Amino acid sequence: MAEEESSPLLSATTKGKTTSHKQTTTTKRSATSESTPLLSGSSDTQRYDGETDEHDGDEAISTQPRPSDAPASPSTKKSSRRWPSFIAMGILGVVVVVIIILAFIVPEAVQEYAQQAAVIEPTNLALESITTNGVRARIQADFYLDGSRVTNDHVRRVGRATTWVAGQLGSDQTKVDVRLPDYNNLLLGSAIVPPLVVNLRDGEVTKFDFVTDISPGDVEGIRIIANEWLEGRLDELRLNGVADLSIKSGIIPLGTHTVSESLVFEANKIPAMPQYNITRFNVQDGPMNGTMLADVSLSAFNQYPIGVDIPELAFDILVPGCAISDPSILVAEAATSEVRIEPRSDVEADVKAVIRELPETLTHACPNSESSPLDVLLRQFMHGEPATFFVRGSRHPDGDTPKWIADILSSVTVPVPFPGRTLDGLIRNFSLTDTHFTLPDPFADPDDTNSNPKVSGNILVTAGLPSEMNFGIQVTNVRATADVLYGSKKMGELNIEEWQHANSTRVEGKGDEEATLRIESRVIDAPLNITDSDVFSDVVQTLLFGNKVVRLRVKALVDIKVQTTLGNLIIKEVPAEGKIPVKPLPKGSIGSIDPKIGSLKVLDTTSDSITLQALLNVTNPTPYTAHVPYVNIHILSNDTVLGSATVEHLDVTKGLNSNVLVTAKWNPPMGGAHGRQIGRDLISQYLSGWNTTVTVKAHRKSIPGQPILCKALSRFNITLAAPRLDLPGDTPDEKSHFIRDATFHFFSSTASFTLVSPLHYNTLYLDFVNATALYNHTEPIGQITYDLPFSAPPGKSQTPRLPVEWSLDSVGYDAVRKAIGGRLKLDAHANVDVRLGNWQESLWYQGKGIGASVQL
Repeated sequence: MAEEESSPLLSATTKGKTTSHKQTTTTKRSATSESTPLLSGSSDTQRYDGETDEHDGDEAISTQPRPSDAPASPSTKKSSRRWPSFIAMGILGVVVVVIIILAFIVPEAVQEYAQQAAVIEPTNLALESITTNGVRARIQADFYLDGSRVTNDHVRRVGRATTWVAGQLGSDQTKVDVRLPDYNNLLLGSAIVPPLVVNLRDGEVTKFDFVTDISPGDVEGIRIIANEWLEGRLDELRLNGVADLSIKSGIIPLGTHTVSESLVFEANKIPAMPQYNITRFNVQDGPMNGTMLADVSLSAFNQYPIGVDIPELAFDILVPGCAISDPSILVAEAATSEVRIEPRSDVEADVKAVIRELPETLTHACPNSESSPLDVLLRQFMHGEPATFFVRGSRHPDGDTPKWIADILSSVTVPVPFPGRTLDGLIRNFSLTDTHFTLPDPFADPDDTNSNPKVSGNILVTAGLPSEMNFGIQVTNVRATADVLYGSKKMGELNIEEWQHANSTRVEGKGDEEATLRIESRVIDAPLNITDSDVFSDVVQTLLFGNKVVRLRVKALVDIKVQTTLGNLIIKEVPAEGKIPVKPLPKGSIGSIDPKIGSLKVLDTTSDSITLQALLNVTNPTPYTAHVPYVNIHILSNDTVLGSATVEHLDVTKGLNSNVLVTAKWNPPMGGAHGRQIGRDLISQYLSGWNTTVTVKAHRKSIPGQPILCKALSRFNITLAAPRLDLPGDTPDEKSHFIRDATFHFFSSTASFTLVSPLHYNTLYLDFVNATALYNHTEPIGQITYDLPFSAPPGKSQTPRLPVEWSLDSVGYDAVRKAIGGRLKLDAHANVDVRLGNWQESLWYQGKGIGASVQL
């Protein structure tokens, strides 16, 4: 009967197809499958959404009943209709079918015939206006009975005969309540259907065109359905329409009957959120302190045959909190302009929003996290991911907004994805000048930042400002983590964990160019962790021996503290990429280091080694400065390690660096079996004034705790001229002569020499001397052999008179005799045993141009 719950009129229920047959009159419709959904149109008639169904024998809508607990079969073709249209058409279908069923004495056969043969084809649905109590809708549709859809021959014959006799049925104005049986029978809405007259004869079309007032029901029911739909939990929607229907046939009243009919909407039949585009987005400072204004334009395409005027509406804009269970955070208040929606056309909407001072819950770090909800939102946006906002109707709308709309909209929160924008290319220029390096502290803990090399310098960044940003912004602090690359290979990591002070200046673009932000900051002691020694070696080699600028690439994530009218914000992990040009050393720079020893002090001696301390003057030819907490290097000659040198707490400045304290250990046995001989020759050559060189080279333990850095540095060596000694009483003409002058006593056959010791605090002893004096480089004058020890104290000193065995038959002896009372230039070749504390060594000496006086 009419009061029992029948199958969903809008669900496609497949029970097999019947064979179609031709009708002979123009009012007849082609046969269709009984599995066609109620709101499906024929191939000749447009659906309410404007699309035309394919004429495939499935045009009409079946009202065939099925048990209420039977599942609805899914439709074979996906529909994109809007669910309010379904409700309106469903109400109409219920009323028409029930009119037919209740009109006859043979209700069971007629009921079955009416449910299977009734076809309703909606042609248009227009929301004419929004009223204070609901909406006023205009419904246009075609109705007819198609007996060929009825599978039972008996039912078909009885139905056709009965409806032919009746001809027409009519109804009075009827109120239909639509409820949600799966949600405690909540009232979804009500509609007033005007009196209708239906043609009952097979194939005759009744055209409906009427206006109905639809009023919303329980707001809670609408909210529940909307939220389940938005969250994807709405598999199907079951509606139950109830009405007290008064019907008549001609002038014969047939009484008032309570009618109940159910409709089922499957999830794939419910329209999704429409796609939209943001055509304009502009943010600027507001007229009041602590506010910003956002101006947004949206466009979308209305694919449905529905038109309506939407009044101005007010909304709250919210963002997610720390956890899903936390309430959303209100960040802005927005209002839309009046919107006119035309069927199947583009829709434009303007939205203006006011952003007030940001709440603390938005900027405060979440529990057990270092990120705030704002950080998460900005991170998604800057990485090109859609950032989710929530839109909810305002609880305090404009006075012109009907209360029922405000109640519904304020009870529903809709997630709206806001398209992200990658910030690749935002950083236009990145440079580092006035660079200062600090080597690792060997005594720092491995987790201490002092255990890594550090870089200081002036950072200059030019960042592009998106055209949407038209508000004042001032960068106050920056910090970053960055990968440093050479070519495509990663060399190390730069970690600026501490906030560095910064300032920024907005530079307006010229013409169509966008504005830029010039950011300046002084970075102090940023740890640089070398991760690839091979790449670092390539960089050092290019700097030392190349002639091209080395361009290091930096890929960084930058945290920025900014000051805006909304307050102080921290924008985290802004991607930045730039290049740091590093100039190679000018040609000849290594030679211009020009080391000079100011003073020497012996700290310790053994039989094989001397530990001494020296004050060194060196020139830094680079444009860089550095701080060296500790470094130890090897000293080599002929690829043989002869000792080591250590500097601590050294600040290297540009240009001349004076009195650099160096602790060195002379230890030739480090070089193996030949080390002592090579060391002996090196000292002898140096004392003789030859152009000697030494090589300095890092080793695997040069900087304790830095194996990667040491491995890279150990691949390079620098060869320098041996440091010149600053001898006491030196004049430009006397430098490099350890034997300052000599005096020959002709009659006593003795000679004394003036010696200059490079040691300022220690006494050197000469245990044995075997020397030959030469005139004109080759002519012997005499020979000195002396095996009694004598001392050479710091500064200038005189030797004892050493016995001379004259070469009487030589040209040199004649030259000495002729120079009595005068002076001459002599050369000297000597083998000398020297002693310094516990250290002893046999050296040779070859001196030239020694000034000598000759006395009787």
